[in-house]
Amino acid sequence: MGMQTVLLVEDEESFIDALTVGLKKEGFRVEVARDGMEALTKFDTTQPDLVLLDVMLPKISGIDVCRQLRKKTQVPIIMVTAKGAEIDTVVGLEVGADDYITKPYRLRELVARMRAVLRRVSNESTTTVADLDGNTLIVGEVILDPDQHKVLVRGSEVSMPLKEFELLHLLLANAGRVLPRETLIDRVWGTDYVGDTKTLDVHIKRLRAKVEDDPATPSRIVTIRGLGYKFERSKA
Repeated sequence: MGMQTVLLVEDEESFIDALTVGLKKEGFRVEVARDGMEALTKFDTTQPDLVLLDVMLPKISGIDVCRQLRKKTQVPIIMVTAKGAEIDTVVGLEVGADDYITKPYRLRELVARMRAVLRRVSNESTTTVADLDGNTLIVGEVILDPDQHKVLVRGSEVSMPLKEFELLHLLLANAGRVLPRETLIDRVWGTDYVGDTKTLDVHIKRLRAKVEDDPATPSRIVTIRGLGYKFERSKA
């Protein structure tokens, strides 16, 4: 694999200087954007393998940059948030970020998360979801075809990014069984995942919005407190 390019979107010069030096030593090519507008322009011109995106940016916020990028690309995005800014973390994951890290952080931790995300993307490009089962799954009004990456809910096709699709596939393949949180994270994000478990909760929330009649009172994807989640064979 050749040198991978990281688009660093950051407006604090001290972070820019330190990260540029550190990431280059780790074997990455680094492109820098200092505000949200420049980030969108540079993304198109540099075609990075990963975006390291600060939430607080001039001109366009990191959240809005993430939202706009997700309309056209599945390139991994790691959000950088201020310490304790939980709302930024949740919103960032909801608009499509793959992971987040909180300032201040150690370069070693950041690089570990970057490489974990890049490995998952590499694995996804060579392993199709159909490898998990190979057969269409039908549970109630939800139909999932792994060969065509297609999901139908009550007869209507529903668009799903890869992680949501893999998570739903795993839940449907084990309909009626409780799947522990650790199992879901290991199977969908990989055993080397080092991010926050909030990622799973955000993806479950997204799935419920697409498959439930009333996402606020889910009857298909149910929470088993203290254990994990279960896809009910029939609606309650």
